[in-house]
Amino acid sequence: MRKTVTSPRGPAAVGPYSHAVWAGKQLYLSGQTPIDPATGKLVEGDVHAQTLRAFMNLEAVLKDAGLTMAHVIKCNVYLTDMADFAQMNAAYESRFERPFPARTTVAVAGLPLGARVEVEMIARRS
Repeated sequence: MRKTVTSPRGPAAVGPYSHAVWAGKQLYLSGQTPIDPATGKLVEGDVHAQTLRAFMNLEAVLKDAGLTMAHVIKCNVYLTDMADFAQMNAAYESRFERPFPARTTVAVAGLPLGARVEVEMIARRS
């Protein structure tokens, strides 16, 4: 049986998925795109701004699960253009303290709603 987390402060799911699912002490967070929960639309701006919004959405889910960014152990980042890596990386670095979580960054052909970035996480409760 799945124990899920749904954040009322995060954007509504745009498909049949949960914001996050617990598996023992690990929390698997679904990928978040830069959707503004207040409007349901993508935020405007460059990849730096879009990455920060994706992290705000993920942090809302973490908080509703009783966790913080310090609990994150792995991130997967999806970019529609690897030329945006430096901007994404600067935004990413501003959201974590050392030691940083493990990370994978890959280029994809496209993301939902035309987003330029999507971030998913795995966190672990102490």
